[in-house]
Amino acid sequence: MMKHIFFTLTSIILLIAGTLDLRAQTNITINGEVVGGAGKTVYLYRYTDMLTRIEEEVDHATIADNHHFELKAFANYPTLMIVQIENYSQSFFVEPGREYEVYVPRFDWDMNEKKNVFLDPEVLPLEFVNMPKDDLNALISNFEMVVAQYIDDHRIHFDARFRPQKRYFDSLVMEVNKKAPDTRNEFFNRYKKYQLASLKYSLHFDSRRNMVDKYIKNQPILYYDDNYMSFFTTLFANMISKGTNKLPAWQLGNMVNGLKVDVFMDSLGIDTLLRHEQVRELVALQTLGEAYYLNNYYEKGKVVRMIELIGSKTKFPEHKKLAQRLAASLHQQDEGSEVPTFTLPNIDKEMVSLDAMKGKWVYLSFVRVGDPNSISEIETLAHFKDSIYAKNKNVEFVTISCDREPQKMYHLLRNTKKGQKYNWTWLHFNGNYKLLEHYGVVSYPHFILINPEGQLQYTVTPSPASGFLLNAPWQPKEQVDETQPFFLRY
Repeated sequence: MMKHIFFTLTSIILLIAGTLDLRAQTNITINGEVVGGAGKTVYLYRYTDMLTRIEEEVDHATIADNHHFELKAFANYPTLMIVQIENYSQSFFVEPGREYEVYVPRFDWDMNEKKNVFLDPEVLPLEFVNMPKDDLNALISNFEMVVAQYIDDHRIHFDARFRPQKRYFDSLVMEVNKKAPDTRNEFFNRYKKYQLASLKYSLHFDSRRNMVDKYIKNQPILYYDDNYMSFFTTLFANMISKGTNKLPAWQLGNMVNGLKVDVFMDSLGIDTLLRHEQVRELVALQTLGEAYYLNNYYEKGKVVRMIELIGSKTKFPEHKKLAQRLAASLHQQDEGSEVPTFTLPNIDKEMVSLDAMKGKWVYLSFVRVGDPNSISEIETLAHFKDSIYAKNKNVEFVTISCDREPQKMYHLLRNTKKGQKYNWTWLHFNGNYKLLEHYGVVSYPHFILINPEGQLQYTVTPSPASGFLLNAPWQPKEQVDETQPFFLRY
């Protein structure tokens, strides 16, 4: 049995999704037992690609009364999969034609109510049962431990504050070759190769140019290999988006905001590392994915449109798929995007649907009733609620209690004096952690404004305490007499 398979040396391993319907075919089985997990839903995810980092559901199952579950998957190549229960997850590699037996011991599921598990993640303590010594995960775990132990023993020589010394990295490679040598598993051999290359580059023991010459130049792009793709994105991260000596950020911003896709692509070719068309185009997509969040230079809508243009013009089928996914994932964050609907129970256990409120402004708040910050904002909502409802018939306050036990919401609203003031729509999230993921809830309280068309009004919605309710978009606008001289209009 091996505990806590968790990869810490590099960023999340990503894999380009194939065109096969993964749900329709299965060649991988995961049988598991979760102590105290009966009734919970366990999900199996994989990443669609290295640019969007979207988690794609492969399978899910309800843990039975005997604490067992079974998940099915399909892959034609070793693939990183993620097992998730509630807000806790663990990742490991699966290989085609394999069966895996896993075990989750007794676990404090209430931990996410004691701390923010998004800022301080708690790994699902998944253990393998009857794992062969030559299993891919066992090989990778041994490699990771060898590297981690060596770095810990010589940490001062790898610390950027003390000028890291390359000879210690060379000694690390020798240590790895001795204690975690190559095997007949070519995937593991590539894993080692690209992990060490990423570490070497991150420690500034080699230049990007040398890395490109050794690992990228005159070699095919291995879209199917998550080892290669993880290294590729690490190598070219922030190379272009924040500007270069020859292409300052403001100039790049002008090209993107002007939708000058051909000029943009040709300009990237000024860098000799990007002379190869296929590499340049893939780096361009990665650059635009980064540029979406650099609002000082780039307009979000134009960035998405540029990605779509590259997808429509490319002659590389892989890039067309990547561009479509990347544009779609960024669109979901835009103002005006459709919000996911839901149906949740109210305090009387009646099911209430968001769709029933379409045509109204919905000020949605996610709270925990035991959280002082949440209660403070609820008090502000209560202060303004009656006056806002009196002036605007198309406004609805909806508060979703995200406490594990619905009794907490019931007690606040029915058994306390303050609860009588909170007389608007209250719902319980009902263990729907997927809903919280869809709405991007990572802390409490969290606010979202939905317009009458059922669309996201803002990328970030201000809280009541910010004064937002005094000048919200549902407020009636004063009519201005355009016939009056300007100085008499106000």
